[in-house]
Amino acid sequence: MAKIGFIGTGIMGKPMAENLQKAGHQLFLSTHHDAAPDDLVAAGAIALANPKEVAQEAEFIIVMVPDTPHVEDVLFRSEGVAEGVGPNKVVIDMSSISPSATKTFADKIKATGAAYLDAPVSGGEVGAKAATLSIMVGGCPNAFERALPLFQSMGKNITRVGGNGDGQTAKVANQIIVALNIQAVAEALLFAAKNGADPAKVREALMGGFAGSKILEVHGERMIKGTFDPGFRISLHQKDLNLALAGARELGLNLPNTANAQQVFSTCAAIGGSNWDHSALVKGLEHMANFSIRKD
Repeated sequence: MAKIGFIGTGIMGKPMAENLQKAGHQLFLSTHHDAAPDDLVAAGAIALANPKEVAQEAEFIIVMVPDTPHVEDVLFRSEGVAEGVGPNKVVIDMSSISPSATKTFADKIKATGAAYLDAPVSGGEVGAKAATLSIMVGGCPNAFERALPLFQSMGKNITRVGGNGDGQTAKVANQIIVALNIQAVAEALLFAAKNGADPAKVREALMGGFAGSKILEVHGERMIKGTFDPGFRISLHQKDLNLALAGARELGLNLPNTANAQQVFSTCAAIGGSNWDHSALVKGLEHMANFSIRKD
């Protein structure tokens, strides 16, 4: 049994923490921002006042919050994680944030004697609940091996990509691929429906061919049924594509299709959809076309 601090028990973090708890690990939660979830506490998690206290009690400190500034706050605020860590502890950031900021955060944490892993995830709420997340890890091999049993309680495809920042780089690449695939599925279904075909039947036909994909299977069904409760909010995918486009500018790269997908997400946000699931990108295309693939 490991002593694990877990900071960030939202849509993704809570089921991840539950899976660690089910695996027999002791959880320590911070109440500096929100109350600890009652069911986690009822199952044995210990609620503490701030990230510093969590870091003092735990061997592994997992952070799962929305964006780069939130990670920085948890780690380096007054009574933050950095004030409670030292040798033999491992800080694991499983948020999706800036690769360059990650390298800075890692250096500051490692200066305390602790190890640092960036370990963002892919798989959404479904994968978090089922413990089937893909986990992309950056950091030293020794820390990775120590943390591997924890990762195995939360995910299936676990890869150490390289050093600090490389896990976050892999996640940004993942989010580019996911966004462009969502847009491809949305455009295809919109085209089919506007042409008079039943988009549900078109999706069924495509599932058996080379166009078949997890996104066509899961998000294609969401588009057809209009079930856009998040999973993964458009605002968070916008954040990830901003990381991609900012990184591309730093590298002198042009990512035209990524930029286009971001514009469609921005259309969704402009019509009130920031908190829709990212499969609702189709609603941005529908808005521009003044046509819906759903009969309603």
